[in-house]
Amino acid sequence: MKKERRNVRKTNPYYGFLLGILIVLFLNGLVFPRFGKGRIVTTDYGNFISLVDSGRVKDVMIKSNQIFFTALAENGEVRTYQTGEINDPKLVDRLLEAKSPNADGKIAFNEIVPQENSPILNFLLMWVLPGLIFYLIWRQASKSIQNRLGSGGNFMSFGSSGAKIYADADVKTTFADVAGQDEAKDTLREIVDFLHNPRKYTEIGASLPKGALLVGPPGTGKTLIARAVAGEAKVPFFAISGSEFVQMFVGMGAAKVRDLFKQANEKAPCIIFIDEIDAIGKKRDNGFSGNDEREQTLNQLLTEMDGFDGRKGVVILAATNRPETLDKALLRPGRFDRRIQMELPDLEGRKAILRVHLTHVKHEEIDLDIVARATAGSSGAELANMVNEAALRAVRLGRTQVTTVDLEESVETVIAGAQKKNKVISADEKKIVAYHEIGHALVAALQTNSAPVHKITIIPRTSGALGYTMQVDEGEQLLMNRDTLFNRIVTFTGGRAAEEVVLHTVTTGASNDIEQATRLARAMITRYGMSDRYDMMGLETVNNAYLGGDTSLTCSGETAADIDREVLRLIQEAHQKARDLISSHLEVMHQAAAYLMERETITGEEFMRILRQAQVSQ
Repeated sequence: MKKERRNVRKTNPYYGFLLGILIVLFLNGLVFPRFGKGRIVTTDYGNFISLVDSGRVKDVMIKSNQIFFTALAENGEVRTYQTGEINDPKLVDRLLEAKSPNADGKIAFNEIVPQENSPILNFLLMWVLPGLIFYLIWRQASKSIQNRLGSGGNFMSFGSSGAKIYADADVKTTFADVAGQDEAKDTLREIVDFLHNPRKYTEIGASLPKGALLVGPPGTGKTLIARAVAGEAKVPFFAISGSEFVQMFVGMGAAKVRDLFKQANEKAPCIIFIDEIDAIGKKRDNGFSGNDEREQTLNQLLTEMDGFDGRKGVVILAATNRPETLDKALLRPGRFDRRIQMELPDLEGRKAILRVHLTHVKHEEIDLDIVARATAGSSGAELANMVNEAALRAVRLGRTQVTTVDLEESVETVIAGAQKKNKVISADEKKIVAYHEIGHALVAALQTNSAPVHKITIIPRTSGALGYTMQVDEGEQLLMNRDTLFNRIVTFTGGRAAEEVVLHTVTTGASNDIEQATRLARAMITRYGMSDRYDMMGLETVNNAYLGGDTSLTCSGETAADIDREVLRLIQEAHQKARDLISSHLEVMHQAAAYLMERETITGEEFMRILRQAQVSQ
């Protein structure tokens, strides 16, 4: 914290300004006067007479009833003195009769009075040096303010784009570094080929697409694949975030856009990458509450995209995870001609991503199939984080290579949080958690169209979960029918059902299960058309599909209340099914729960072995 405060104070221009003023005051008050000290010493007339009588005065000048003279000091040094106004008519006679250390033994009479300081020195010390100090302070302050405004460079260069420019030799990323996005790479290879062989396309009259919009959830590799295009084409790469165009003063963002395209045209062929373009490309409204600065920036961007020749080889790549908010004028053909979907990787894509990231760490033979199936719905960035967490775990355990166990544990760490082995849980609570998790596992195992149980644990996690049951699909499932979704709701209610049937109690441990079951049941009715009452009527819309997928109802209040009743009926039906399944397999519940309390963590194979043995004995 102290270091952060120190850095803030150092970069604050006001501190530098205050320091500069203090330095100038110190120089003017103490240092500068010392340069002139000692040239002329002020003394009284009595001391002058005493020096004359002692024969130590060398020369004298009388001007305006003031005496300027030089004399030998006690240490033998020649000094210049000045007295105040005097009126002594016998002074000249006294000087003519006095002795002097001069060669002729007489005091000399001069006509030039020595100056205290040189005018040039006075000018340099009192004007030039303070001005230089203030200039340095202003320059430092302007740099600090410019950095805060995001303009970069000179304080007055408001139009500077501030884009990071990478030369063709500096971009080392290629398509080999991008995995799990084969369709996107195939689409972008045409752009790379155009930049390599433009004549092949211009001869037939084809022009390079001016822009390509990369759309997808966060972490899917949009920025990475843009750099890979530049690396494959071996052309300069301009990278800038959309938020850097949003400025304090009206017109600055538009000036940045002009400067960016000017630089790009000078270095064509090249690639311009605008990350998070939704910061400046949002839909324009017709009201008076719009952001003038943002709209001017957007208008300038549209103008520049229309103004440059695509045959020069300037390609604009932009990324966003909110495509529904972009202005239609930005998306029309001739601007962003192509829209490239960057979806979450499938099973094979996750395997490929894991292989790429595992090349950077030492590892043993890894069962990628198990890990890939356990990470359904994970993005490329999350998979990279899992590999890194596995490497960190291997180091903590004193090993030099990553194993499959490390990678599986890292998956759980990313999903559910790290283990809290030191958390003390009472025996009663441990028993409740064990029966709760076995309830989930048993209900899942006794149903069809349900993912197999992979792991059961009652070790608390940093996410707040006291335990969890992990299910892993054997393959990639793209479509789900009504029975599959209903069985998922039954599995969600299995934990609470086990508490009710076996322990005759309910706890707060089912809060997350309730939330997921309710969300899935509502989606079945409002979005998937799996309700007999509403058939295929759309009752809900999804907002920001790539950012969590918040929903909003598009129906009347009466219909919304009826939907709540339908959701309740569906959950009650699933809950009753879970209670019936557990009531008919109480022996398995007791055996599996006792085994889990003893081991704290069991695999899906161990659980299924207990289940099969119980079924055989019956």
